Amino acid sequence: MESHIFRQYDIRGIVGLDLDPGVTEAVGRAFASHVRAATNSENPRIAVGCDNRVSSPELAAGLISGITAAGADVLDIGTVPTPVLYWAECAYGTDAAVQITGSHNPPEWNGIKLTCGRAALYGDAIQELYGRIMHKTVDTGEGNVERKEVLDEYIEDIAGRFTLERPMKVAVDCGNGSGALVAEKLFKALGVEVTPLFCDSDGTFPNHHPDPTVDANLEDLIATVCAGSHDLGVAFDGDADRLGAVDEDGQIVRGDLLLLLFGLDLLDRKGPGQRLVFDVKCSQALPEVFEASGGEPIMWKTGHSLQKVKMKEVGALLAGELSGHIMVADEYYGFDDALYDACRLIWILSCSQRSLGERVGDFPAYVSTAEI
Repeated sequence: MESHIFRQYDIRGIVGLDLDPGVTEAVGRAFASHVRAATNSENPRIAVGCDNRVSSPELAAGLISGITAAGADVLDIGTVPTPVLYWAECAYGTDAAVQITGSHNPPEWNGIKLTCGRAALYGDAIQELYGRIMHKTVDTGEGNVERKEVLDEYIEDIAGRFTLERPMKVAVDCGNGSGALVAEKLFKALGVEVTPLFCDSDGTFPNHHPDPTVDANLEDLIATVCAGSHDLGVAFDGDADRLGAVDEDGQIVRGDLLLLLFGLDLLDRKGPGQRLVFDVKCSQALPEVFEASGGEPIMWKTGHSLQKVKMKEVGALLAGELSGHIMVADEYYGFDDALYDACRLIWILSCSQRSLGERVGDFPAYVSTAEI
């Protein structure tokens, strides 16, 4: 097993070269052993999901086999976007959660994202899993598997959190990623008039790569918005934990300005003194405007796992990155859910007669550090 696949925030590699069901089985057993120790439980319950890549179901089967072999129980929720897995961890009270996902990487890649106690594993904790595998310090047991369909319940929950104040027309580009399993149905449940783009699930991503931080991947969305009198367009990465957006004129709205919009709305509803955690790549407009509006901006390291830790440490209800990871703990669970974030953005805009472009146009123009 190659050590280089055990990275800072996840486990990731090329399928067939670095990753196969044997690798995911070993990771599952090591992770279940970690969870048993962390929770002091003989039979912890671990939620497992996978994205819509061709390789994901087989890798998930290996993972589940390893988890149960270490004595942990599995809640198998099947093929879902990553934030739906996080939601299931909270909604069903599991001790931990694991998602097989390649995120925004090319189709031949895949990976594993892990959480325990609603906190992402990263850094030394991921290296500890590698050490358990190499030194064979893993548990033995016999766990059970429960399979559950959760997408309809997720959609009902998220759509029920918002009431639009005016009609909204939105173009939605899922890039054939796992967000396609949810987005169109979710937005329609919210009452949005939807123009779908690449909202059929296809893990080979035949139309364009699902990474909204790359401008070229937004060209179809921009053309659709401009052609059809839309209020905005939204796009998701491959596992729907990052949000991209364009305004009514097809102008790209970067992640830091989306985060700022969320922050200003939070101040309007909660009052001054709210804290917002943002990463170092964001433009100066974010802290400048948020502070001038009565908020307390807190700059922190890039990395959504690090952002979530800092968010809890300082008691912030909002955190995010230029990359489009936005974490909301205001009447939500505080993890990066681009599907929820898109609904919240649409709702915020529906509460005002001003367009997305007009609102972003109020912000000073600064340069942000481009994603690479």
